[in-house]
Order: sequence, then structure tokens, then C-alpha cells
Amino acid sequence: MSNAQTQNLKEAVFHAQSLIDNNQFTLAEEQAREILVVVPGDINALRVLGTALRKQQRNSEAQQHLAQVVRQQPKFALAQQELGLCLAHLGEFEAAVTHLATATQLDASLSAAWQGLANAHGALGNEDASRAALHQQLQHSSQAPELVEAMQDFNARRIAEAEQKVRNYLKNHPTDVSAIRLLAEIAIKLKLYNDAEKLLERALELAPDFHLARLNYASALLGRQRPQEALEQIAVLEKNDNVNPTYLTLKAAAQAQLGELEEAVLTYNYLIEHYPVQSNIVMSLGHTHKTIGKQDEAIAAYLETIKLNPNLGEAYWSLANMKVFKFSDELLAQMHGLANGGKLSRDDAYHLAFALGKAYEDRKEFKRSFDYYEKGNNIKAVIERYSADANHADTQRSINTCTPALFADTSLGCQRPDPIFVVGLPRSGSTLIEQILASHSQVDGTKELPDIIAMARRLAGRKKKTDASNYPEILAELSAEDRLKLGEEYLQRAVAQRGNAPFFIDKMPNNFAHIGLIQLILPNAKIIDARRHPMAACFGGYKQLFASGQRFSYRLEDIGRYYQDYVQLMSHFDEVLPGRIHRVCYENMVNDTENEIRKLLAYCHLSYEEACVNFHQTERSVRTASSEQVRQPIYTSAVALWKEYNEALTPLQDLLAPTIKSYEKAIL
Repeated sequence: MSNAQTQNLKEAVFHAQSLIDNNQFTLAEEQAREILVVVPGDINALRVLGTALRKQQRNSEAQQHLAQVVRQQPKFALAQQELGLCLAHLGEFEAAVTHLATATQLDASLSAAWQGLANAHGALGNEDASRAALHQQLQHSSQAPELVEAMQDFNARRIAEAEQKVRNYLKNHPTDVSAIRLLAEIAIKLKLYNDAEKLLERALELAPDFHLARLNYASALLGRQRPQEALEQIAVLEKNDNVNPTYLTLKAAAQAQLGELEEAVLTYNYLIEHYPVQSNIVMSLGHTHKTIGKQDEAIAAYLETIKLNPNLGEAYWSLANMKVFKFSDELLAQMHGLANGGKLSRDDAYHLAFALGKAYEDRKEFKRSFDYYEKGNNIKAVIERYSADANHADTQRSINTCTPALFADTSLGCQRPDPIFVVGLPRSGSTLIEQILASHSQVDGTKELPDIIAMARRLAGRKKKTDASNYPEILAELSAEDRLKLGEEYLQRAVAQRGNAPFFIDKMPNNFAHIGLIQLILPNAKIIDARRHPMAACFGGYKQLFASGQRFSYRLEDIGRYYQDYVQLMSHFDEVLPGRIHRVCYENMVNDTENEIRKLLAYCHLSYEEACVNFHQTERSVRTASSEQVRQPIYTSAVALWKEYNEALTPLQDLLAPTIKSYEKAIL
């Protein structure tokens, strides 16, 4: 071939590639095929043809051409990348990893290869390798040594050092989207989802096609319990790649959080059928089945999870948390082997300890049961670092702030009566109350909505955990406009979770700490205090491993003091808002069900409906630990379970003695 012909060939290939760069994939394919008619077997034209076909989702055809190129020229980095991306789309992830890793070794600047390698590792369940590939992508694409060092710190889990370096860099380079995204990833690691959200919005404003930033943004939205918005961001990502397993995994989680449970099941099943089976995906499928009420399917998924990953403590706890499941001798022996092997991670260890506690509770071996509950709680308490003193101080601040004068003008705030708040301690009957009310034709059940707590945190105005909080004192400074806007915002955020009934339930138990805020912004909302015997409530919380929150529940003294603060605060609201709160004592509900239900409905201004008494026949999703109990008629077996652990709970009884006496007097 003459020099002129060679030059013409290069120009033709360059033109075909430029068509790809401009999203004109069909024209690029035609150009490449025309080149190959003139110069059969040209590897550059074959590579362009393969890429054009891949971009049109014609991956099987693309694979044939790209494989031919790689066989002829194995050191052709771009061809290795394209073949790896093509194989990933075909679900051949192990082969994809091989070719994408080769591409990055040949040319570390290939950003798409690093991204594809991260996705392929993710599809195989290699989370650490996936994260490392993403960080390598940033490291090799960045020309700033400060960012490279920050990424190295982040990889080494030196989070504070990484954050400081990124912040310093951004002072001089405020529009560097990679740096903004990295700072957001650090915020997500620290569970500062609000900060992460704002950072990622800025990154996407600067670079709308920055897919990794959009993925992080969807994760942050999901972390802030805003699944509808997360799904909208995932839909944008799917326009570019609708079979990406990372996107699909996040999509399924968002669907489940939104209450689109059947859709979530379909998405999880698609992942299981089309990609290498991952234990966390199968376990998430089990969680979704449990929420729907499909107990057999949930148990089968959890047992399959254990087969896939015998060390995954959460799978054992998920089985233990299924009230209808009892561990076999064989499975119990397996759990003991793991517990005594010393090779479990901290998370797996406390999950397994709680599971063993429940297993021995079911076998009525209460001494062994408590020993394991205590072991699991001790690990969690170190992680959570809860301060009973800080909570007590916050309670006193609320009491001092929430005066009769603060609530004098009930004409302010959003006047709609839609919400029914069910508050109290967890494991005190709130799910039972929700199920009873949600069985009424005029009421929608939702879940534990995070929005009131999120508003309180926003009003607190803290940039860092060490900053002083403006909440609750700032409640006294809210204008009429503020109160109206906050009430309307709450109702707007609830739209995605509720149906078409005129009323809906928010059963976030911790909202009792924010009754002052609720009264100011939603003065016509109903508030129900779900209360249970102090010992039953506290021990019920102590032996329950919560998915998140409830940091007070992992030491007996902490949970006892929390209960005391709760009772004191609720007594205060009874004084300053007389008749405003309806109290349901669990023991009364169990012993005089129909009468208690009638009083509950009357408080909510709802007519009596037989379905409320037959609540266990209502088909709806239930997301809390009580999801199985509320699908059965009321039973009394758990009312005094704590007495079986009486000796171990003596310090808690001593702490709560005056509170116990008052409660028992009130329910007699």
C-alpha cells in the first residue's frame, strides 16, 4: 500500500471514529464496512466496526469482530477494552474482567476500561475490586497529585485525611467534577447524605454526562429515603446502559424502598437469572419477600444465601427474625462453628450473635440466649457510641422549649388532617396499631417515614457533628410561612409512599421527640403513643437487631434511661397539649382488643369497620420486625417474655422501678 493509500485509510478510520464520538453509530458501521471492502482484515477498521456494533447493542456481532482483532494484536489496548465491554453486556463477566484488566495494564488512561472493570467486578460480587477499579479510574484520569493522594488515603480508610486534601484542592479548583464527586463519596461513607446530595448536584450541573457521579447521586438519594428521585436518576443512567447490574441492583433497592415490591422482586430475579449469583442479591430478594408476606419464599432465599456465603451473619439473623423459622440442630452447629472460629468480620459477628440469641430463646434455653444477645449488643454498642447523657439533655431542651405559649395559635401551619403519627419505643405495638388502622378503608399504611427527623436535622443547622444544634430552640423562631411550608413539604414527600385514602400513617417511633415540630407544622394531625410495659419494651428493643437507627438499644442502662426520657417528654406534652395525644397500652390492646380498637378509631374520627378487628387478614407490605405477628390474630405469648430473663435483667428492673410501678398502676 502506498503512502497516499495509507494516509487515506487513516483518515477514513478517523472519520468513522468521529461518527461514533458524535453518536452516529449506524453511519460509523457503514463507514467501517466500506473500509473493510477496500482493505479486508484491517484491525483498526475492525475495531471501529466492533465499537459501532456494541453501541447499537449488537454485542454478539461486535464480539466476533473484536475477538478477531485481539487475536491478531493482543496488545491493542482499545480493542481489549471494547471486547471486555462487549463481553460484560453479554453477561460473560469473568472473561470481561480478563480483557478489561489487560486493557488497563496496556493503557492506564482508558477511563471506560476502568469503569467497565469496576462494573464487571461488581457483577461478580467483588466489591473491593470494583471500588479499587473506580479509584484507579480517578487516579489515572487526574493530573492533580493532591487528588491522587486523597484517593490513596480514602482507599486506606484514612477518611479524615482524604477529606481535608480534597477540600483544600477544591478551594483552588472549585469546578473539578472528579474532586467534587470524590468529596461526595467521602460524605456517603460518613452517612452525610445531605452533603453528598448537594455536592453531586453540583457535579452533574457541571458535567451532566458524568455517569459515576449520577450513580453516586442516586445512592445518596436512596440513603436519604427518597427512592422516587433515585429511580429518576437511575432511569437517566439506563438510557446509556439498561443492563448494567450495578444500576439494576440500586434500582431494585429503590423499588423496594418505594413500596414497589413486586417490581423489586422482578428486578432481583432478573439479576439472579442473568448475572453470576451474589449472596447479597439473594438476601435482598428474601427481605422483599418477607415484606410482602411470602414467608416460605423469604426463608428459601435466606437459606440459599447461606449456601452461597456461609459466613454472612446477616443471613442467619434474617432467618432468626422470621418468627415462624426454627433453626435445625445441623444449622445451629454450623453457626457455633462460625462463632467460635474467630474469622468473622465485626458485622458478621454481631449478626450471628443475635441469631444465636434468638435460636436459644426459641429453645427456651434463656441463659444461653441472653449470653448471645449480650455479646451481640456489646459489639453494636461500641460501633454506635450512643450517649444517654446527650439524649437526656436534648429531652430537657425540648421540655423547656415546648411551652403552652409556643402552641397557642393552632391556625398556623398546614391545616390538613391527613397524617396519623404512631410514636413510642420500637417493639411496643406500633406495627400492630398501624395494621389495625391500615385495615380501615379511609387509611393508607406507609412505613417509618424519615421526613420529620430529616426536617429536625435540617433545622438544627449543624455542618459537622461537633457543631452546636439550633434545635429544638429554633422552633420558637419559625414564622407562619415557615410552619406552612414545612407542613406542606412533609405532605408532598409522603405522596410517593401513600395511596389515595384521605389519611395515612407515619409510624416512625422516634417522632415522639419531635411532637413539638409536628404540632407547629401539622396541628390537625393525629398522634398516637404506642406504649408497652417498661421491661417488655426495653428488653424487646435490647434483643432486636435493628437494620439502622435505634442507637440507644444496645446497652440495658442506655435503653432504660431512654425509656425514662420518653415517658418524661410524653408527660410534658400531655400537660401542654391536653387531650392531643391518644395513648394505646399494648397490654390493654391484647386483653380488650375490640374496645381498644373502637377507642382508637374514635380518636381518629373514623367509623368502626369490622376489617380493623380482623386486621390480620389485611394484605399489605409490612417492613418492620413485627411483619409476621401482624398477619396473625393478637396473641399474648410475648407480653411477659422478659420474665424468663429475670435474673439477667435485674439491673434494668432496679433502674426502672418507679416507672414500672406507675405503668402497672395505669393499666390495671
